[in-house]
Amino acid sequence: MTGSGDREPEAWSVVAQNLPEHARNAIHTDAGARAAGFPGALVAGVTTYAYLTHPLLGAWGLDWLAGGGCEMRFRSPVFAGDVVRCTPVPAGDDEVAIEARVGDDDRARAVVRAWRNDHRPAPHRNGEPLPDYHVVLDGDYGPDYGVRAGDDLDVCPLAGVVHPAVWPALANNIFHQHLVRGPWIHTRSIVSHRALARAGADVTVQSTVVDRFSRSGERAIVDMTVHADGLLVAHIEHEAIVSLG
Repeated sequence: MTGSGDREPEAWSVVAQNLPEHARNAIHTDAGARAAGFPGALVAGVTTYAYLTHPLLGAWGLDWLAGGGCEMRFRSPVFAGDVVRCTPVPAGDDEVAIEARVGDDDRARAVVRAWRNDHRPAPHRNGEPLPDYHVVLDGDYGPDYGVRAGDDLDVCPLAGVVHPAVWPALANNIFHQHLVRGPWIHTRSIVSHRALARAGADVTVQSTVVDRFSRSGERAIVDMTVHADGLLVAHIEHEAIVSLG
């Protein structure tokens, strides 16, 4: 299935699962989640986001990856094995919200509010700089992130461009390296796409911690700028509970 770029987003469902690389955060294992008071493994927020992008990629295609954007918010956990319904909800001109619902629960576990064209200026906020992160866009950060998570949409693999979930996945890795202590939870991100990123590109992520505060644990907000082969491809504002204690 490929995205046409000119359709309305359609509902879609999938059985949620964790990818092997997420086991490094104990909250995505049964043992670690139970130790933190949950009934079983929480599915990574970036994977729930990947599911929520299915209706967007199916309708808007590569145009959205080249110049659109979104804000994702995670309200309550999705657990491994849950059947997640990704349901579009009108949100205004040039915008749509995709809600993740499970079972008979009408409350959205997560919401992505997306816009087809993102003309907002890049953020320029002062804060605590983190070391630059360098990586090649392949393997865990390649076009098939969605496919590996159970999505049958082939827009990104066919085009040879990285899946949109790669950007918050990169942000999660930076948090893992520099900010978290023990199990942690990704809570919110804003992603602005500036250009397509080709598979195999060399990426540099520049990051600045712009806020730290306490709410249901210790939280951090980080601004990130992503360049692939020297081309600006994304801006990210990433928030997480970095310590549950």
